[in-house]
This record gives sequence, structure tokens and C-alpha cells, in this order.
Amino acid sequence: MSTSVLGLVRASHPEPAAAVTLVAGLLAVGVGHRPAGVVAVVLTVLASQLAVGWANDALDAGRDTAVGRTDKPIPAGAVSRRIVAVGAVLAALATPVLALSTNPTAAAWMTAGLVSALLYDWPLKSGPASVLPYAFSFGTLPAFVVLALPGAPAPPIWLVAAAACLGAGAHFANVLPDLADDARTGVRGLPHRIGAAGSRVAAAVLLLAATGTLVLGPPGPPSGVGLAAVVTAVVVPPLSWYGGRGAARSGRRPVAAFRAVMLVALIDVVLLVTSGRVV
Repeated sequence: MSTSVLGLVRASHPEPAAAVTLVAGLLAVGVGHRPAGVVAVVLTVLASQLAVGWANDALDAGRDTAVGRTDKPIPAGAVSRRIVAVGAVLAALATPVLALSTNPTAAAWMTAGLVSALLYDWPLKSGPASVLPYAFSFGTLPAFVVLALPGAPAPPIWLVAAAACLGAGAHFANVLPDLADDARTGVRGLPHRIGAAGSRVAAAVLLLAATGTLVLGPPGPPSGVGLAAVVTAVVVPPLSWYGGRGAARSGRRPVAAFRAVMLVALIDVVLLVTSGRVV
């Protein structure tokens, strides 16, 4: 595999892209999609994740170079900014086309989520409304998965609300390692305005709200596994942030905070799928 291809893969933010795509695929299984439907959901969500990741790195290339982000493929010279930008455009165009392989209503929700996420990349990332695209785009994800199922009812409000809380929590957690570098280049999103301590609290509260909503929202009493998931949402993120601060002091750029968010998300989705309480 050539250096440019590897750089393009790295610029896509492969870890969160894979995690979000996996969550969508598991949720598709949980709501009863046939194999072809699961494939359609996975490919659509993957395309949207590639579009958002590539657009982010293409737009941030100047700032990343200014602060010496050699861990990023564009400043490191592993791939050109133009190639990444072209990839973002192609993936963005492919997303609604793939979504239309399900039905127009589901495709509309998926397209709205993609547009919201791209608006985070520019211009909302640097303003006090930076959390809104995360909340909206994550909320549209389960809506798309449910509505893509032929004859499915409207997605339950508790499922969309939980995903929105998860997305908002992911925003605060994801920004934590980069607060200082962002401040040097003029990025002033909501996490930057409330600071590291406030962002940790916001992320923890939102992740707990997401898990609690998923456990208590569906009909019937919560299971023991569900209550264990709530405990996980309380314990895991703070532990990851403690390790993340140590990694930051040693010069590494930690991804532990976002991994904690995705771990909570995967636990939540597995809980829903195995309990049969998705819709």
C-alpha cells in the first residue's frame, strides 16, 4: 500500500470512523434489518464518516501545521491536502446515494446528519454552538437506521435522545487532548470556553444521561446488565481522562477519552441488541 493511501486512511480518523460504523451495523441488526439492509446501513455510515474525517483534516491542515501536528498525515507529508479534500467531496456525494438504497425518508435523515457534521468542521467548530452538530448528527444516526427498515415505525424518542447525549458527550471528550493547541490557533468551541475541568464534567454527565436513557427509556424494568452499563458509564470515562493527562504530559496525543466514549456506546448498543428492546 502506497504512502499516500496510508496517509488517506489515517486522515479519515479511522478509529472513530470504524467505531461509529460498527455501532450503526450492530443497531441495524438489532432493529431487524436483513443482511442487505445491514450492508446498506454500514456502507452509508462509513461513507459519511469518511467525508467528515477527511473534511476535518483538510480544513485543519493549516492549523495542524502551525502547531507541529506531525501525528497528522497532511502536516507530516504523508498525503496532500488536495487528495484529502477530493476524498471528502466524493465521500460526501456518495453518502446520500448509498442512503437512497434504503428509502427517501431514511436518506433525508442521513443527509441532514452529514450536513450537520460538515457544518461542525466549518464554521461551527470555533464557536459556542460547537456541540450542536455532534448532538444532532449522532441523534440522526439511529433515526436513519430505524427508518431504513421497510415498514418500521418512527424511531422512539428515547433512542434519538440517548444518541444525541452520546454525541454531545463525545464532543467534550474528543476535544480534551487538543485544548491547548486549539487555543493557539484560534479555535474557541464550547469545550474551550468552559475549560478542561468543565468539559470533563459535561462529558461524564452526558454519557451517563445517554446510558441511563437507554436503560430506562424502553418499556419494562431495567436489567442487571443495564444497571452494570450505567456503572460503566460512571467509572470508565474518568479513568481514561486520568490516563490521558499523563499521556499528554509525556508528549503523546491521547485518544483514550474518545475510546471511552465509544466503549460506552458499544456497551449500550450490545445491551439494546441482546435485550431486544431497541424499538
